[in-house]
Amino acid sequence: MSLKIRLARGGAKKRPYYRIVVADARSPRDGRFIDRIGTFNPLLAKDSAERVTLDVEKAKAWLEKGAQPTDRVARFLDAQGLLTREVRNNPKKAEPGKKAQERATERAAKAAKAEEAAAE
Repeated sequence: MSLKIRLARGGAKKRPYYRIVVADARSPRDGRFIDRIGTFNPLLAKDSAERVTLDVEKAKAWLEKGAQPTDRVARFLDAQGLLTREVRNNPKKAEPGKKAQERATERAAKAAKAEEAAAE
């Protein structure tokens, strides 16, 4: 049985509230779970202490049993010092592609020629 440590959504429409649960990977997101190890309230301020509550001992025990955290839960565990995750950071993500860069240089060249013609 493959175990996941993941978020189960609760709360009203447009007012999310999540429980951090240990569940079988095949069970539905808000369905059956094995153990509840914490909560996450995204509506609170990022520096609020109640935003993420986590039972560290339970989390540690489930990680030792082989439960795999999802990306979001891995962030919470990393903040608590239970898990070290690799940072998935792509600094070139915001840069335009090759074709867009070529079009931008062509536009810049045309604009420079137009300015020279206007100056003469």
